[in-house]
Amino acid sequence: MRDESFEFLRHIVNTPSPSGYEQRAQAIFRDYVSRFADEVHTDVLGNSYAVINPDGYPRVMLSGHVDEIGFVVHYISDDGFLYFSPVGGHDSNIPVGHRVYVHTKSGPVLGVIGRKPIHLLSDEERRKKPELSDLWIDIGATSKKEAEERVRLGDPVTYVYDLQPLMGELVTARGFDNKMGCFVVAEALRLLSERRSELQAAVYAVSTVQEEVGLRGARTVAYEIDPQVAITVDVGHSIDYPGVDKKKHGDQAIGKGPVICRGSHVNPLVFEMLVETATEKEIPYQIEVAGGRTGTDNDVIQLSRSGVATGLVSVPIRYMHTPCELLHLNDLDNTVRLLAEFALKIHPGINWTPTA
Repeated sequence: MRDESFEFLRHIVNTPSPSGYEQRAQAIFRDYVSRFADEVHTDVLGNSYAVINPDGYPRVMLSGHVDEIGFVVHYISDDGFLYFSPVGGHDSNIPVGHRVYVHTKSGPVLGVIGRKPIHLLSDEERRKKPELSDLWIDIGATSKKEAEERVRLGDPVTYVYDLQPLMGELVTARGFDNKMGCFVVAEALRLLSERRSELQAAVYAVSTVQEEVGLRGARTVAYEIDPQVAITVDVGHSIDYPGVDKKKHGDQAIGKGPVICRGSHVNPLVFEMLVETATEKEIPYQIEVAGGRTGTDNDVIQLSRSGVATGLVSVPIRYMHTPCELLHLNDLDNTVRLLAEFALKIHPGINWTPTA
């Protein structure tokens, strides 16, 4: 991976962006894509997108959501403790004992998520999973007044975890889900900018918002762009660590390439062209199957206006929705290549209507 590309990945992943609070990460996305895109836009929901060859046809939308899970402060006790609500889906076992940043108007405030220690738990409390309502954030304040001098209700909260390298090409971070998707579509657009003469389609790289709270941004930006073809890039579950059953979840692994989805919510012609592209360009790939909804932006983009020919490409990660999500950098590079080569194959004469 290019040094400049890795720094973009590091910068956007490390920047907090809980759903509804994506503005700082979107500024990083716009700054990066403005170096090679023909146009850059932001809509009223906060979606940002960049375009290459805007007069081309058909319109191809490549999207990844920039929001991450997090928390939001909803109550400050008389003793100065902060109580919080989830933003997105959380396993309530995970937050206990973690350091967090409360992102305030004047900058991040460090805190720790507290709970009664095991010595003070009753036998019944030890047996059950904690609820988020049993937890609080301790910023060191001694009173409500002191806490309110630093923190306001509605301030977002994220874990204190940045991107770090592991062995080989493995990296771990908070928020790969799904800022790595924004990275992929931006990098694919960068590759396409170097091959403009081969490009017939108008290509939109879209960083969507509010996916973790209902696929909201993708719904409105797909209506605005009105693509004929769209590929959603998101994280997928890597089924290569203890305790997960391949008979239930399929067989995907990190380091073996992007995962191309086949199923009821994916246009079959898009699926076949993605596989054909990967095969022709010798890009390693894997296949996952979704018998129903995918739970990604793909599901709402497919139903925009009179319908869109959609595909879903995932990057396998371990430990999704935790502060230590893990992926393989080669999978990112190969996903970027797959999207760029796929876009180059598209021309106005393709009929995306499924037929027998």
